[in-house]
Amino acid sequence: MSLTRRGVLAAGGGLGALAATAAGVGTAAAAGGHGKGSGPGRGPVRTGFDRLAADGYRLLAGQRVGIVTNPTGVTSDVRHVVDVMHADDRVNLTAVFGPEHGFRGTAQAGGSEGRYDDPATGLPVYDTYLKNGSPLADVFTASGVDTVVFDIQDAGARFYTYIWTLYDCMEAAALAGKRFVVLDRPNPVTGRAALGPVLDPAFGTFVGRREIAQAHGMTVAELALFFNTEFFAARPADLDTVTMSGWRRSDFFDATGLPWVPPSPNMPTADTALVYSGTCLFEGTNLSEGRGTTRPFELLGAEGIDHRWAAAANALELPGVRFREAYFAPTFSKFSGVTVGGVQLHVDDREVFDPVRTGIALLVTAKATWSGFAWRADNWIDKLTGNTRVRTMIDAGADTDEVVAAWRPDLAAFRAKRKKYLLYGG
Repeated sequence: MSLTRRGVLAAGGGLGALAATAAGVGTAAAAGGHGKGSGPGRGPVRTGFDRLAADGYRLLAGQRVGIVTNPTGVTSDVRHVVDVMHADDRVNLTAVFGPEHGFRGTAQAGGSEGRYDDPATGLPVYDTYLKNGSPLADVFTASGVDTVVFDIQDAGARFYTYIWTLYDCMEAAALAGKRFVVLDRPNPVTGRAALGPVLDPAFGTFVGRREIAQAHGMTVAELALFFNTEFFAARPADLDTVTMSGWRRSDFFDATGLPWVPPSPNMPTADTALVYSGTCLFEGTNLSEGRGTTRPFELLGAEGIDHRWAAAANALELPGVRFREAYFAPTFSKFSGVTVGGVQLHVDDREVFDPVRTGIALLVTAKATWSGFAWRADNWIDKLTGNTRVRTMIDAGADTDEVVAAWRPDLAAFRAKRKKYLLYGG
């Protein structure tokens, strides 16, 4: 397959090629980004998979297909795309590739399902978690597929590992000589703006391989196009992306009309995703980030914290959010079975809420009001923020605005670069 430009379906549907390739990025209008979306007077958003299936899988015709997916790979009526494709003789689905947490989602954070045959379909399931480069290319080769498809719901944050599964699989597909197709899904927290520090590649890990912003403000198809040009120029993937119709950059997930399936066990609702790109930073501290509660990443705390933290955070009058003094006992992870004190975030205006700035403010005020505050001994916070600057500035007594100001030049450069890969308007 060549990397020449292909057309995309108009927002209203119809016949024609579905993909925008790595050789060029479609305009928002061409990609359906200015079409009708959900909400009053609008129709539902159609995902990349919905549009691929409606077109009879013509983009995959004559190919042995493998798909990288997890429980979020569902249709609007919550059927899994693997089950749908397996039952349709218009597509030759021959393998499934599972990321962190597994294809069917049976594993907790930091785990996967390994190699097995899926009981529902009989398809071989291969494990991609923590594999990259030649070892992952070998997995694709051993599977016998011609085309690798990616269909996973992202959460919009650099340290949410599925976008690095995308990155690793694109690189491995190029090494193995496999075609790569990305089926797009919404960024659940909108695609309006990129926020936060940009990763220094010296701090690259599976929670941030390359230099993108902490809240990237892109869809997975847009990221795939960005990765292919900015990071894989020497050996690009043979890439196609299937865009959504009806999605606008200003849409939060509840505006899409699509079902929310938790993309990981600690991302139970779209409200979790709203705060996650900021409060996940508490994974780099000795405070609980709310794992083991019903409101992970919205509840934060530790033994010995009291009302002073919520009071200090509220005194900052951060836009769009208030903080409630809260007490909770996680059922697993940090402080399992111990009642701790802390805060619960209540986002009352998500249009002006900045999750990354809020996360920094909470770190600053936690350190100021609780003498027990400490970073994780391995400086995991540096991997999450993508540099040492956040940690060292807070330790030196910098306030929230000073920390945020330090990343603005890098963020401005990323925002400028990001623009040419955006597929949707609104």
